[in-house]
Amino acid sequence: MTANPPEEPYKLALAALARVRRKIIAGVLLFLFTTVAFYVVSPRILLFLQRHLNQELAFFNVFEPFLALVKVALACSFLLFVPYLLWLVWLVFCQVFGFRRATGFWFILVGLILFYGGVAFCYFVTLPYGIKFLLSFQKENIVPTISVGHFVNFVGLFLISFGTIFELPLIMVLLSKAGILDPYKASRFRRHAILIITILAAVLTPTPDAFNMALMAVPLYLLFEVGLIASKLVVRKRKS
Repeated sequence: MTANPPEEPYKLALAALARVRRKIIAGVLLFLFTTVAFYVVSPRILLFLQRHLNQELAFFNVFEPFLALVKVALACSFLLFVPYLLWLVWLVFCQVFGFRRATGFWFILVGLILFYGGVAFCYFVTLPYGIKFLLSFQKENIVPTISVGHFVNFVGLFLISFGTIFELPLIMVLLSKAGILDPYKASRFRRHAILIITILAAVLTPTPDAFNMALMAVPLYLLFEVGLIASKLVVRKRKS
């Protein structure tokens, strides 16, 4: 795929969004319908998460269980709609930077592998170890009582955040292909990247402890390095 950086990228981006407006509206409607469908089975999904993480939950107001199930349904719908979102992003980049649409299959495929790989890493590694670490501070006279609302917020935010940050190499390659990012210049600012990654991990991590921050920051930095390598290969290929 080739990229031709436009003179007025912002205007072209707005025009591209206008062209896919109907697809966005259709996606929103389908997303809402899917959320309603997931709400029907959300109690089973919540029970599955409880058993996986070995947690007993409680609630402290009458609306909390309902809102928690709504959040479960919304999170599941978002995870299901990732291919559609990647497709919309690719359409916009094709119209703004002149990418060939034929290569969209590989963009979506790699994006799905990275996103769901991040979700799987979080589900099987980060969440079990993170929750175990946080609960290790309990005492004999202090028994943890976890509300269903906080549990759903914690799990949902972690899963979606890890899936999103695992897209970093693909985003870097995409920006390099479009001529927006210079990976050779970016590699000189590793210290700044570490600082930004640390801040980002602190913002996205629901708890302020260093252990859970490290569970997000370390993979994110490794993905940054992978993105640099892949971006340099793309730039070399474009120049040759």
